[in-house]
Amino acid sequence: MPAVWLSQNLVMSIKNKTDSIDDLLRIMARLRKPETGCPWDITQDFQSLIPHTLEETYEVIDAIERNDFTHLREELGDLFFQIVFYCQIAKEEGFFEFTDVVDDLNHKLLKRHPHVFPDGSLNSERIAESAPQQTEIRNTWEKLKAQDRLSKGQKGRLANIPLAIPALSRAEKLQKRAANHGFDWPDYPPVLDKIDEELAELKEAIDLNDEQHIEEELGDLIFACVNLGRHRGINLESCLRRANRKFESRFQAMEGIANNNNLDFESLSLGAKNDLWEQVKKLKKNASS
Repeated sequence: MPAVWLSQNLVMSIKNKTDSIDDLLRIMARLRKPETGCPWDITQDFQSLIPHTLEETYEVIDAIERNDFTHLREELGDLFFQIVFYCQIAKEEGFFEFTDVVDDLNHKLLKRHPHVFPDGSLNSERIAESAPQQTEIRNTWEKLKAQDRLSKGQKGRLANIPLAIPALSRAEKLQKRAANHGFDWPDYPPVLDKIDEELAELKEAIDLNDEQHIEEELGDLIFACVNLGRHRGINLESCLRRANRKFESRFQAMEGIANNNNLDFESLSLGAKNDLWEQVKKLKKNASS
């Protein structure tokens, strides 16, 4: 995507390292200037930027999970550029601008952290010895968020959980919100029983060859697995990303073994490919022991 690369590298290539937000906002305005700006940036709107924002978000996550902190610095800049981009479009449309976003964020942070800012101002500070417990902090946070939802006319205890976030993340948020209102198992063993129950129902649907029922039961099984991850403190998005990377690594190792033995991977039988898979698993296990 050359235009995106050019616009982002314009920001990165400024020689005088003032690191000034004002300079960044001016750069963004210039990129959007109708007569002399970047042809790609000029044509963007809120909707067209969504896929780029998602891509930049996942690149930040990827850098963190790879412990690539040199790359993380760059990726955070790319993600921040998306925020500045949205703010410039909003300013042009007369909705709000960057300083409004920062002011709203400052106000929210001060309001939602009374255990740090007792009177809701930046100058206030709690006594060091009066640190609240984590449970108290979490309960206060959820109570203040609920008040904010009501003030915005968002009724219902599960309101304001975005539909657009990944389904696994949304499932976890729904479960956490329900748990905050007392609808949850006390520990994980009953969740394991629920997974067994959902798996049995999925098998029954498969035996009946009922596609709609199969899809429904598979969704219930995944939802139950998210619940188990939540009870065990495991984020399912991160867990599945690690599983994806493990599968990718092992598959590439299978290809490597085939190439080293002058085997045509495509022409191998499923049994031969499974043998390669077991070889890779054994090599990986020996390497980690």
